[in-house]
Amino acid sequence: MQFESFATFNIAIVVLAIGRWLNRKVGFLREFNIPEPVTSGLLVCLLLALIHAVNGTEISFNLQTRDFLLLYFFAAIGLNADIKTLLSGGWPLLILVVTTVGYMILQNLTGIGMAALLGLNPLVGLLGGSVSLLGGHGTAIAWAPRFAESHGISNALEIGIACATFGLVLASLMGGPIARILIRRHRLKTPQAAAMAEPEVGTPDREQEAVTYFSLLGTLFWLNVSLGLGEVLHEVLKAAGSNLPLFVCCLFAAIILTNTVPRLLPIRCLAAPRSLAIVSDIALGIFLTMSLMSLQLWTIASLAGPILAILAAQFVVSFLFALFVVFKVMGRDYEAAVICAGFGGISLGATPTAMANMSAVAQTYGPAHRAFIIVPLVSGFFVDISNAVVIQRFLNWFG
Repeated sequence: MQFESFATFNIAIVVLAIGRWLNRKVGFLREFNIPEPVTSGLLVCLLLALIHAVNGTEISFNLQTRDFLLLYFFAAIGLNADIKTLLSGGWPLLILVVTTVGYMILQNLTGIGMAALLGLNPLVGLLGGSVSLLGGHGTAIAWAPRFAESHGISNALEIGIACATFGLVLASLMGGPIARILIRRHRLKTPQAAAMAEPEVGTPDREQEAVTYFSLLGTLFWLNVSLGLGEVLHEVLKAAGSNLPLFVCCLFAAIILTNTVPRLLPIRCLAAPRSLAIVSDIALGIFLTMSLMSLQLWTIASLAGPILAILAAQFVVSFLFALFVVFKVMGRDYEAAVICAGFGGISLGATPTAMANMSAVAQTYGPAHRAFIIVPLVSGFFVDISNAVVIQRFLNWFG
């Protein structure tokens, strides 16, 4: 049984609303900044797994609209990024790239070590490392034939998908608690606390502007222009031999637009901040809800034992690495704490998970503009390039 695209979208809206209600009612979820899509999305996928276990009914969803929402979300980030913000994040961006590459190596060593302890082929641990975790489903699917054909791991695809799936769940649960621990332990000054302590003076902030249907239409217009330019950029890069993800191209396109058009035309900004924030929150919320509620847990049940053991070790390593390494090198401030929440997402999951983790923290403690630029650039661009090199090195060493 499969729900079509329109029905899937509406179901996701209902599921997201349930997640919001649960987060308001359950103090634990609220205190640890668990994203609303994660709360209800996981409940739905567990319910569907239970239905499948009881009578064998397989319920799936048409996810055609999901990827479009992801493009909207990253274009919204780009439209909100002026050149000054990007330049101020240059050095931290380089630091996070280097730190993430170091973590890739640690993640692969952890996976290989756990595989050896379980008496498995070391390359199974590599599949349970940066191939499926930092890399996600796409990287796991891309590398699986190499593991199967050249290294004799016939079920490499199933192992990679299983690790990526479980990793997505763990990543969704990790970010909020990491940020909460850091903010409380180090008594970090958050934007929300600063706003409460210091009364506003001068002219109203642009974010206080009223949301009108014209402001929403203008926002949608420039988002669509960003997506169109992003498609063109993606095709040009593809023809040049680059495989940069489409959402990163849309992010770059939006950054180009928001930093050029207002300087060429009498336009103060391309998108009203509050309207842009609303569209961005809707896109990310529905995207992540669709992703989690559509997980088919029964397809990986037979591989659960060894995978859970490897992922348990990876979870601990990632959590400690974010707490004691990423936070320190990123500046030990509120922005660093939000970046750690995002790192929890990309280290075991995917870029949208990282953004959802950071969004949940930002909704509670206040905005972190630099974090929302740095993390997607690292996870969407530098991780893919670096990961391919690191995976190849490990295959040469252990293959």
